[in-house]
Amino acid sequence: MGNMNVGELKGFQRVYHDEDDSEFEQTGDQAEEIKRIAPWTRHITIRGIIASLVIGIIYSLVVMKVNLTTGLVPNLNVSTALVAFVVIRTWTKLLHRAGISTTPFTRQENTVIQTCAVACYSIAVGGGFGSYLLGLNRKTYQQAGVDMPGNNPNSTKEPEIGWMIGFLFVSSFVGLLALVPLRKIMIIDYNLSYPNGKATADLINEFHSTEEDKMDKKQVHGFVKFFSISFLWAFFQWFYSGGELCGFVQFPVFGLKAWKNSFYFDFSMTYIGAGMICTHIVNLSLLLGAVLSWGIMWPLITGFRGDWYPQTLPESSMRSLNGYKVFVSIALILGDGLYNFLKIFFKILSTVRVKNNNLKTHMDNQNQPLVDLCQNELFIRESIPMWMACAGYSILSIISIIVIPLMFPELKWYYVVVAYILAPSLSFCNAYGAGLTDINMAYNYGKVALFVLAALSGKENGVVAGLVGCGLIKSIVSISSDLMHDFKTGHLTLTSPRSMFLSQVIGTAMGCIVAPVTFFLFYKAFDVGNPYGEYKAPYAIVYRNMAILGIEGFSALPQHCLQLCYGFFRLCHSSQLIKRPLP
Repeated sequence: MGNMNVGELKGFQRVYHDEDDSEFEQTGDQAEEIKRIAPWTRHITIRGIIASLVIGIIYSLVVMKVNLTTGLVPNLNVSTALVAFVVIRTWTKLLHRAGISTTPFTRQENTVIQTCAVACYSIAVGGGFGSYLLGLNRKTYQQAGVDMPGNNPNSTKEPEIGWMIGFLFVSSFVGLLALVPLRKIMIIDYNLSYPNGKATADLINEFHSTEEDKMDKKQVHGFVKFFSISFLWAFFQWFYSGGELCGFVQFPVFGLKAWKNSFYFDFSMTYIGAGMICTHIVNLSLLLGAVLSWGIMWPLITGFRGDWYPQTLPESSMRSLNGYKVFVSIALILGDGLYNFLKIFFKILSTVRVKNNNLKTHMDNQNQPLVDLCQNELFIRESIPMWMACAGYSILSIISIIVIPLMFPELKWYYVVVAYILAPSLSFCNAYGAGLTDINMAYNYGKVALFVLAALSGKENGVVAGLVGCGLIKSIVSISSDLMHDFKTGHLTLTSPRSMFLSQVIGTAMGCIVAPVTFFLFYKAFDVGNPYGEYKAPYAIVYRNMAILGIEGFSALPQHCLQLCYGFFRLCHSSQLIKRPLP
């Protein structure tokens, strides 16, 4: 990032000084720090890349084990930033004691290392090693039932490092460019909170704050105190964790009857922290949605069991209650997200004015603190040109459209084209929701894509086409959302978006190699996929069964599922039009 010139800084100071002299004095030190920010090319260092690779490998091993055992992987962004700080700070102190001078360790470098490491291990989380890719192997085919209609014996592909690395390379990088043109709108204009990204930024800022500042000392002390409380509480809960439904994970504070309808208290500090960062409107909306769905809607639908869907089916089947849950939730998300996506699209078309580099654009609200104004200006200055993002997305999409049908002939090229046309709008919907609630719904978008592509491809090719198509959509939607979290972190730590994006690219490239290698360490050493073993990979059979179900099309869904989806989509979309009419 280029240094902020003195004239622009004085302009910021003059505007803010007129508003509040006392607050101006408090932000003087931060303004001086902004002047000392190194160019963006110096945010990425060799030691940072090495540290990111080491941290990425360690975390890939951790999340791969969790992915293949329970399938539920927690978010580790904050801990990654902490580990990155400890590793580099320890390394620089050791060199200093040895009499070797090193470049200062800045918050920008810390942010870049965290971003790169998270991008690396995220491939192990969302790469499908415990779900859609593993669902292609022969063991999962046999578990689904060789006599099952639609479970074609030719719809298998055994895991191999070669094709897995190739598939990840052609499918993972597209998501990095899907929402780059909209980063200013989501981070600055909409000012979405992205709780995980904000928490990571706050942690990094506290680590690199000046020791003379008493407030900074107090905040660091508070972080250490609550981090210790959270760690000790998690350690205490571990003694009472005998399974997924045991201990404090699902504590029945409202009684056992309410617990059966999923009303319980989860003592996870992660959810408590996210709730503290999210606005009260978002928290109340989540609470209201939980009461209406799990407290009223799902119990009412369950009462129609045997009428709307077969009574013998488990609730996890897409033919039963789970079908309502997945498709209704997607309808609600699309009803809200598509409105905002179309609003932005039409607004851009109607106001073709290039003001990204105009300082006046970001000073409409002169009551903003000086630091906020500086953060916005620095975030916009190192912009990634829209033409570059669009050209990159088009080129990578064309490569994927050519390569993926060659790897998987069952998935026709025109299905891949449609997937990449729809991906940006779906990515926006997911990133918008994640910015409000910190909940990544990429897996639900992947399930819908799986169901639709399996139905379109037919009995012979449906299973493979559905599973691979699910991977494409899920990868794009998830990675683009993760990138917005990282942009939020970079915005708050005064890190150049260019260095953030480049570190994301480097980390993704690392992950495309590290994740398959990590997977094969487990795949060759343990009996992965054994339903009675430790590494049962429970979601592999679930995804394959959904693909088999999808071959029958929407007629396989339970009764009135599509009508409910349409009703909730219209309800959510109409409420958005009433609240925020199109410009």
